[in-house]
Amino acid sequence: DLVTKYFDVRNGMLGGDYSTKFGPWLAAGCLSPRTIYHEVKKYEAQRIANKSTYWIVFELLCRDYFRFYAVRHGSLIFQSGGPAGVRVSWRDDPELWQRWATGKTGMPLVDANMRELAATGWMSNRGRQNVASHLALDLGVDWRRGADLFEHLLLDYDVASNWGNWVAAAGMTGGRINHFNITKQSKDYDPQGEYIRHWIPELSSIPAPQVHEPWLLSEAELAQYGVKMGVDYPELIPASRFSRPHKGSRVGGDPAGANKPPSTSNTKKGKAKQQGQASSSNSSASTTAQ
Repeated sequence: DLVTKYFDVRNGMLGGDYSTKFGPWLAAGCLSPRTIYHEVKKYEAQRIANKSTYWIVFELLCRDYFRFYAVRHGSLIFQSGGPAGVRVSWRDDPELWQRWATGKTGMPLVDANMRELAATGWMSNRGRQNVASHLALDLGVDWRRGADLFEHLLLDYDVASNWGNWVAAAGMTGGRINHFNITKQSKDYDPQGEYIRHWIPELSSIPAPQVHEPWLLSEAELAQYGVKMGVDYPELIPASRFSRPHKGSRVGGDPAGANKPPSTSNTKKGKAKQQGQASSSNSSASTTAQ
């Protein structure tokens, strides 16, 4: 009866039952989306129909949406500016790319997800949206590099869903740009820090909520937890190295003053405020059956 709880757990990141795990089988052609649809409808008729059963079907429709989107726009979903033809100068910074790809950005939620992907070939939908937002909308690195890495590593890779989600995450569709506040997302969807500590063992002794923002801890506090920033765990990429490609355009939830210098004299807290990324956003179109 896990199907009846899907809506409540679908944003999880740790464990086996927060998603259907249909993605790899769908991508490989071993399982038909029509079979899933009819089985869900049979379950609804015989047992119960609720928001969770509806949502599984809805995400199958999202999967179909990206297929039709790919048919409609063709090779434009692989272009830098996407179907909207947005003119952006992406940053060519090998160090930023390497830190993102290897899970060493200093942003725990991003790093945990990238390490999980490298180790297992899997990443939650919540994680995919956050790491994509960080690469393209914070670091300003060409989103196609991220899409290509996912193509190589994901167990459930398929062309339309992967490239369609990435071009949307980068804000290249002409619609709303969903720029995520990574720290807020981390606290909202991993409140106890269990996911972060699982994939980043060097932070395993730091409790929540501090584990979401280890850069706020003093050297003495970090020493108490046996962590030395820059040695055991990477320093946070400073906001001065961010290159937000849509700066000046309407980015969903990007708070006023996110790029202003900190007003506090505490440099660590000032850095954190400057790092504030953009606010939490969620687009249902950026989900597919997983």
